[in-house]
Amino acid sequence: MGELKPENVVIAARERGPGPGRYALPSSCGYPTHDVTKHMKPAYSFGRRLGDSMFKKDCSPGPAYNFNSRYTRHGKDGTPEYSMLARQRDPNFFKTPGPGAHSPEKVHPQGERHAPVYSMATRTRFRKHDKNPAPNVYSLPALIGPTQPNKKSYPSYSMTARRNVGHFAEDLAKTPGPGRYNGIEPNIVRNQAPVYGLQSRSYMPGDATQKPGPGAHRPERVTVHKPSPPKHSLGIRHSEFVCPLIIEVHD
Repeated sequence: MGELKPENVVIAARERGPGPGRYALPSSCGYPTHDVTKHMKPAYSFGRRLGDSMFKKDCSPGPAYNFNSRYTRHGKDGTPEYSMLARQRDPNFFKTPGPGAHSPEKVHPQGERHAPVYSMATRTRFRKHDKNPAPNVYSLPALIGPTQPNKKSYPSYSMTARRNVGHFAEDLAKTPGPGRYNGIEPNIVRNQAPVYGLQSRSYMPGDATQKPGPGAHRPERVTVHKPSPPKHSLGIRHSEFVCPLIIEVHD
């Protein structure tokens, strides 16, 4: 076989026919759309559970019986049965007290006088529902002022507001007082004093543009006056079949 020349190499982009992915071979699985050129095996399917029919309803309980091995066709087999119970109580209910059960020191001597002893118990169930009113329900009448006719009362005095008519300080002339007039402003009859206000800080006008500092310059990157070796970069592979970018230019 001879070597293929570059002009004989088949390029897919030059071909105008459909590619391999355009064709779809029929499937050889299943019954529908099966390849007619292939041998088709028998196909089976899984059924589903039937609905409410006579095949679903159970007519018998099945092997659900649990037979006791102690029972025979004549009855129980007669094997003795034992059980574990708690300890039985002592039938002797009376317990004789020992020497430590007595407390003679708590007994008051006979024939001697002693103070009465009281204890505080809880409220009984009879007094709990007592309907009698408590002491704080009653309120005694006030004894201040002439409100009780059967009680002795001292003279009561009250303070009222000052009257505007008939009072000794009544202003009959209706003239304004000294405090009704305002004082004369000194700046009106004299030289006006300087007035100062508080404002924000002001700056002198100048150039507000940003100036580069010493760190903004890179003299080590300047190679205009120095010999520089060649520099290469990796580009992309271009194809002759790529459509160029055509932009409409308006005059």
